[in-house]
Amino acid sequence: MDSTIIFAFLLTLFAGLATGIGSMIAFFAKRTNTAFLSISLGFSGGVMIYVSFIEIFPKALEELVGAHGEYTGTIYTVLAFFGGMFLIGMIDKFIPKMENPHEVKFVESMQNDPSTQELATTATNETTAIQHPESQNRLKKMGIFMALAIGIHNFPEGLATFISALDDPTVGVAIAIAIALHNIPEGIAVSVPIYYATGSRKKAFKLSMLSGLAEPAGAAIGFLILMPFLSDTVFGLLFAAVGGIMVFISLDELLPAAREYGHAHHSMYGMVAGMIVMATSLILLM
Repeated sequence: MDSTIIFAFLLTLFAGLATGIGSMIAFFAKRTNTAFLSISLGFSGGVMIYVSFIEIFPKALEELVGAHGEYTGTIYTVLAFFGGMFLIGMIDKFIPKMENPHEVKFVESMQNDPSTQELATTATNETTAIQHPESQNRLKKMGIFMALAIGIHNFPEGLATFISALDDPTVGVAIAIAIALHNIPEGIAVSVPIYYATGSRKKAFKLSMLSGLAEPAGAAIGFLILMPFLSDTVFGLLFAAVGGIMVFISLDELLPAAREYGHAHHSMYGMVAGMIVMATSLILLM
């Protein structure tokens, strides 16, 4: 059990730190690779939708039916599934659009934005940024909002990855890869405005990486709070809620964002590929 827990934590850490990849793309790419992001987000959505309905929901149903009978167990499973959707939906609703890391961001649009151009000219290096209180204040405000926004979003995602990996490491790996791919554009969303506010790649990269640590933090807090009370009922409820969270993220964020990057067919190809990869891995490991 100890090795399984450590492995589950490592998967959440891997998924969270993928924001750093997005940060590096933002620094070194003059234009957003929309085809790559569209396929990646579609792939993530395909993996998460397939595994939620084919693997996670049935396992949750099995646990709860076994503990409470067919009728009551089914009701609990359905309520927990939609409860997970409601939870992530409320989190998304109360984060303003500008600070929402799931809003689509393009490297070139940030480069051409007048406000970021103004900040870039007044904060071209570390020393200059410190000498301009207005730029420094904007940085602090932007950094706090972005860090909070991505942290709140990533917290339940970390718990979802951890719970899935704890039950089935194979499923956990697939979900971790899917969430890691979906964290790449989040890294862009966080690092681009910070970089243009300070002129510092180091600060932008650091904030992007720290915001990704909300994933293992969600896993750790969930582990510490829930593990002492873990039973068939609690595990079934958690698993059903995780399924709801992942379906909501896929339908509300991943697939719409994939289409917004301008490659509708690419996003669909990615989604189907994600489902095929997930289905193949489950069949091979039966």
